[in-house]
Amino acid sequence: MSSTTNQPKSTIVPISIIAGLFFIFGFVTWINGALIPFMKTINELTESQSYLVASASYISFVFMALPASKVIDKIGYQKSMSLGLIIMAIGALVFIPAANARTYWVFLTGIFIQGLGMTLLQTASNPYITILGPIDSAAKRISIMGIANKVAGALGSLIFGAILLKGIDGIQDKMSTVSAAEKDAMLNEMASSVVTPYIVMAVVLVILGILIRKAPLPHVEAEPIEESADGETTKTSIFQFPHLWLGVITLFLYVGVEVIAGDTIIAYGISLGIPTADAKFFTTFTLLAMVASYAIGVLLIPKYLKQDTALKLSALLGVLFSVAILFTEGFTSVIFVALLGFANGLVWPAVWPLTLKGLGKFTKTASALLIMAIAGGAIIPPLYGNLVDGKREELIVQGISEAAAQAEAATSGYWILIPCYAFILFYATVGHKIGMKKK
Repeated sequence: MSSTTNQPKSTIVPISIIAGLFFIFGFVTWINGALIPFMKTINELTESQSYLVASASYISFVFMALPASKVIDKIGYQKSMSLGLIIMAIGALVFIPAANARTYWVFLTGIFIQGLGMTLLQTASNPYITILGPIDSAAKRISIMGIANKVAGALGSLIFGAILLKGIDGIQDKMSTVSAAEKDAMLNEMASSVVTPYIVMAVVLVILGILIRKAPLPHVEAEPIEESADGETTKTSIFQFPHLWLGVITLFLYVGVEVIAGDTIIAYGISLGIPTADAKFFTTFTLLAMVASYAIGVLLIPKYLKQDTALKLSALLGVLFSVAILFTEGFTSVIFVALLGFANGLVWPAVWPLTLKGLGKFTKTASALLIMAIAGGAIIPPLYGNLVDGKREELIVQGISEAAAQAEAATSGYWILIPCYAFILFYATVGHKIGMKKK
């Protein structure tokens, strides 16, 4: 898959259009960092229950990825992207009855439907941008997408953090002192704050869905492996590519640690005693660190930095920063959570081309499998939440105050990151080569 058929002479316009799509689902995805403490308050949830916000979003990739590949085969990349935006708009509208009823499972349903739309959008846009040009420079193009995605995420986190978390500290302080009726009134008023922004979001998504349908996107396809010169002509099944399946596991673990870095940092800062007015900006720190990492990828890949080398460095930094979180305190520890964004930035751009290399006619199916791996964001953050809940209860039994127990437990939960980054390092050094014949 070293080139594309029907490749346009200039890719500036299609790259700009796809970057716009990455901006959109970056904005929608990364408001989860604000939604988690918001949902925890209005629905009076435990730590692990609150992280079902991330689960509802990312588990949709398991359900929709393979059907999405069929949809793409049927109607093509461009129409699939348009349809994905419309589905996301429907999910946004579900927030209106959810807010009126202040019912957690209805909120999760809206998030899940938005996830279905994002799955279709990502299943179409990621392989499209990967095969739009030479495979060796794919990480550069994906890094450009990442910058658009994370800048949007930073904006989304700031905007929704300001809207949803306004006055949350005061509400939490009052909840234990007011009557049940007064508490319900306060929480209902807080829940209603999501209605207007999600109506605006739905309208914008519908308009963009219509516009992308008319956009000048060229048709591209991966080169057939039957024409390759590396002995891959005997491949007849997706199961004959071990580097693909290891890549799926790698991406599963990566999305899990990326979501933990972005979606837990606000709640983590609050648990350390940092005021919500300050902590609401922390997801933005993580995303800006990712943008810096993407910028390095754009500048250095492939001329100065190979894609597998970028992945090795990212994994090593992930291990280093994870250990630093565990052995530092207060705001310093929060900074290392944010720095995970820098470690994470080049993982997604590097894993996609390393995994899709040499797959030819299997590219669409392989892309669907990689999109399914995004479910790591549904599984690993709740595991972090369970670790935090379990450790907090253990410390409280030992006589430690609830505030101190929460802070220590929230820090210790980050142990889950280390084995994840270790596997990413394995794939960067050995895993992506398994089953690939040397030329």
